[in-house]
Amino acid sequence: MTYLAYFLAAAALSAIFTPLARKTAFRFGVLDIPNSPRKIQKTPKALLGGTAIFLAFFLVTLSYLYLSKPDFAIVPLKFYLGIFSGALILMLGGVLDDKFNLPPKLLWLFPGAASACVVSSGIGVGITALSNPFGSAINIGFVFLGIKLSAVIMWLWMMGMIFTTKFLDGLDGLCAGIALIGGTTLFALSLAQHINQPITASLAIIFAGSIAGFLIYNFHPASIFLGESGSTFLGFMLGVLAIILGGKIATALLVMGIPILDVAWAIMRRIWYGQSPFKADKSHLHHRLLDIGLSQRQAVFTLFGISALFGFTAVFLQSMGKLIALLLLFCVMMGLAITLVMIYKRQHPHIPDLFDKVDGKAQK
Repeated sequence: MTYLAYFLAAAALSAIFTPLARKTAFRFGVLDIPNSPRKIQKTPKALLGGTAIFLAFFLVTLSYLYLSKPDFAIVPLKFYLGIFSGALILMLGGVLDDKFNLPPKLLWLFPGAASACVVSSGIGVGITALSNPFGSAINIGFVFLGIKLSAVIMWLWMMGMIFTTKFLDGLDGLCAGIALIGGTTLFALSLAQHINQPITASLAIIFAGSIAGFLIYNFHPASIFLGESGSTFLGFMLGVLAIILGGKIATALLVMGIPILDVAWAIMRRIWYGQSPFKADKSHLHHRLLDIGLSQRQAVFTLFGISALFGFTAVFLQSMGKLIALLLLFCVMMGLAITLVMIYKRQHPHIPDLFDKVDGKAQK
């Protein structure tokens, strides 16, 4: 099968499974109820969208392993088992949270276990050095207290990506769309002459197809949401693909740079004001875009454009170029944040400190 065939197969299965997931969510009451000020939708929406994406990805990947018979010397079978095991843990934890609304302090357990599955399978642990644009590579392969530093770094990387997409899931189509951009970027990078990894390219295009089929139902006005299982699975897979691709973390950072900086800022603000870093609120960048009058689609496509620009540019950049792009991305984020504050305060001069509020309560 060709890459296009895998993409279309995954997209078709996801498009079939998503309405079934929606029907299941309504039947068992796994719904997002607009019962707080931070909820944007006006009616209950089905969750469990992530299960449709996972099933499509899982089935087409199994078909790929059977039909294409990839070289397990390049990506060993235990790596695939680690990916599927970790994804299943996220599905379980996500469905439980969507149904029973688990306490925020427990929400790191399932991502932590899923990330541990990936690390224990050996993915990324064999990476002993990180590229350094200023000189020789940085050694991360040494052992301290019986633990490989590379394993710790890979676990932290996975956790960071999972929570980035988890917090990003605030507008219709936003999280899934940026993950789709990330998947296609990593697919293009896999096919680049200096990389040439058809196995990673296949996994990335299957992942992208699984998202594309779901997005048919998730663009505004969405009829189904990703849910906890979906929002965490997308970050999980982006993290895995970046590692398997040879530690192309900088590329994933460029695609996810704005969301990562946004999440880091939101977490620091919550900790500063004595709140749980896992508690959802309306302090994210996409909420700010709505505050200044953009529609959901306008806000979403604004962030799509930034992610696509930096992501696809990264395919053609080397280490120093990616470092410069990351610094430029940081400047773009800061400039965008300042601009949004200025526009909002100009539109609402009687509300001087809205951008210092969390969940509607002024933080002084």
